[in-house]
Amino acid sequence: MADPGGLRHRILGIDPGSRTTGYGLIDTDGRHSVRLASGSIRVGHEPWPERLGTIFDAVAELVATHRPHEMAVEQLIFARDPTAALKIGQARGAVLCAGLKGGVIVHEYSPKSVKLAVVGTGGADKGQVQQMIRILLALPETPAEDEADALAIALCHAHSMGIPARRRAAASWRDWRP
Repeated sequence: MADPGGLRHRILGIDPGSRTTGYGLIDTDGRHSVRLASGSIRVGHEPWPERLGTIFDAVAELVATHRPHEMAVEQLIFARDPTAALKIGQARGAVLCAGLKGGVIVHEYSPKSVKLAVVGTGGADKGQVQQMIRILLALPETPAEDEADALAIALCHAHSMGIPARRRAAASWRDWRP
């Protein structure tokens, strides 16, 4: 694909989920970004291992088709239900493996870091993230939650490009290390 507007870096953002995994692909120069593709990977009602295979295959296809330079994935910070946390962790594993197998450099960001980078506060709600993504990427309509989260993760990484990892936005002041 041609380089839109001189933007030279392609980032695939992924919001892993056990039922719906959001993805968002942007081209960026670190300050200006353009959405290339976004959407959701929905798994059916087949047994859990097949669902993981569906997630892996879909992310591997995105990597092979769009050739991102880097991939940004949301970290799992907290889940009330241990079974849900385990399934989301396994979905994250499928995503990470697909990216690494495709030769993509993978970065991880906490949900608070993503919200801080996109909305300006780590406590933003889903609706605020959706609206800011629509504004920041000049989208004609508000994206679905999982899609907006994935685009936010990609933008979070775009905003932190060129900043040493230790100086990137921390999830809270307790996480920051000089």
